[in-house]
Amino acid sequence: MEWEIRIHNEENYVEVITKGVADKAGSLNMAKTITETMRQHRITRALIDHRNIESVSGETIEIYDRPKLLKMIGAILGIKIAEIIKPEHRKHFSFFETVCLNQGFKMSIFLEKSPALEWLLK
Repeated sequence: MEWEIRIHNEENYVEVITKGVADKAGSLNMAKTITETMRQHRITRALIDHRNIESVSGETIEIYDRPKLLKMIGAILGIKIAEIIKPEHRKHFSFFETVCLNQGFKMSIFLEKSPALEWLLK
């Protein structure tokens, strides 16, 4: 998976635009880079746009364990994440959203950028 990070200093959030295949290794590498960038810039909000993802992979157990791995790489619970997804990836990301919420992360998935950004910035 490839990604590009843009920092929006005025609104105080990072925007991540992804493409390719979302798999465990790529997702964790991306999360580590986002976490480091947010820490360096003292930002606690992230908008992650997955609409250019071709496919997602991973077993349910991998998704279930992902919040624990996010904590291990340094993601803090005070962050707020809005993820924009394709409708066909809803099942995968809905489960990820649920396990993240259950582990204390503030996260929500959206199909469009405008409502995602509105939720993120309030």
